[in-house]
Amino acid sequence: MASRIHPTAVLDPSVEIGEDVEIGPYCVIHAGVRLGDGCWLQNHVTLAGPLTVGQGNRFFAFSSIGQQTQDLKYAGEPTFCEIGDGNTFREFVTVHRGTSAEDKTALGSHNNFLAYAHIAHDCKVGNHCIFSNNGTLAGHVVVGDRVILGGLSAVHQFCRLGDGAMTGGCTKIVQDLPPHMIADGNPAAVRSVNVVGMQRQGHSEAAVRAVKEAHRLLYRKDLNVQQALAELRAMEDVDGLLAEIIAFVESSARGIIR
Repeated sequence: MASRIHPTAVLDPSVEIGEDVEIGPYCVIHAGVRLGDGCWLQNHVTLAGPLTVGQGNRFFAFSSIGQQTQDLKYAGEPTFCEIGDGNTFREFVTVHRGTSAEDKTALGSHNNFLAYAHIAHDCKVGNHCIFSNNGTLAGHVVVGDRVILGGLSAVHQFCRLGDGAMTGGCTKIVQDLPPHMIADGNPAAVRSVNVVGMQRQGHSEAAVRAVKEAHRLLYRKDLNVQQALAELRAMEDVDGLLAEIIAFVESSARGIIR
């Protein structure tokens, strides 16, 4: 199906557009943008390149995607942003390109970014995540799959959020949040296991119990991190979840939220 472009939209001649794309009134698409099949831009959307967008993405009014990094080290060279398929960017969402040509901002597929969410330079976001209103990532943050970022939550630069993790509203994250854990507060503390999220992902009750035990050892028992990891290694793993948590904690540069 042919693409539909409103006469008030402004597109650089270099823009590449797939099939069945709809570009609404007053959208502006700058040079270096590649837009995949089936994308939809409501109105007043800005896309800036170099930016590659996959198929079936939806951009609501006043979202601004692929803009120049705000990092003061940026020297003006071409930098990049890549977006997968089937994402939704609600009103006033902002996503910035990488700071240098050696890295890039990369978002996966089937994520839902609610109004005013912000993804800073060089961030990596997985698949099937939900960023509630005003959820904010500083630069170089890594977010796993099926993560839920609560409204008005903010994540410090270079932090990581593991697969299936969740934050409560207004949470301040300054260290890594292990997979399948729920953090809340300012400063953040790990409160519990994301049981509902695990069940929705199809994990067994045995797997949920194993992660609950990991939570108990890391956060409820009077152990340091290395002692907790030693006990986790001795447990029977279920669905590989304990190995995932152990690897995440061991690879943490900033340390995990305690």
